Amino acid sequence: MRADAARNRALLLTAAEEAFAEHGMDASVADIAARAGIGKGTVFRHFPTKDDLLAAVMLDRMDALTAAGRGLLESADPGAALLEFLTLAADRQQRNDMTVLQQANAVNARLTEARTAMFTLIDRLVTRARDAGAIRPDITGADVVLLMCAPGHVAGFAPNPVPDLWRRYLSIIFDGLRPAGATPLPIPPPRMG
Repeated sequence: MRADAARNRALLLTAAEEAFAEHGMDASVADIAARAGIGKGTVFRHFPTKDDLLAAVMLDRMDALTAAGRGLLESADPGAALLEFLTLAADRQQRNDMTVLQQANAVNARLTEARTAMFTLIDRLVTRARDAGAIRPDITGADVVLLMCAPGHVAGFAPNPVPDLWRRYLSIIFDGLRPAGATPLPIPPPRMG
């Protein structure tokens, strides 16, 4: 990809993420193009439909998070690595609530591959943390996948929440993953994928 095309694509994905966060599926291609400072024709050259653009935003987010997680796999402290990964995920979610991205799941076949890669990575981070005794032995990757969005979601229910309130709930969640004081979980974890 030429440098100007790569730059336009990056601007477009950033603008689309902001627009989808603000307006959901009602975000217009014209608004996204204007935010990116490019023409609508350029948008359609990169992404033939709005669904393709939505899928690309999701893929971009998942790929970035997966890449960051891969870098954490070699950490000397597996518990700290898992917490850092969850912090990165929650921070990214807090900056732009992208609940609308859940609608992109069936839009692009590559999303299934990206989701599988991220779930596999999360499972590896969880296994390392569990093997190191940093988290309780009955915690699975599926448990952590389901808890990833919880800090921002919970903080969103507070009246006039401070910007970093999600960090409080991430700490509570992570403390619940630790083995100290753990009691048996009532049912097995769900299957993911």
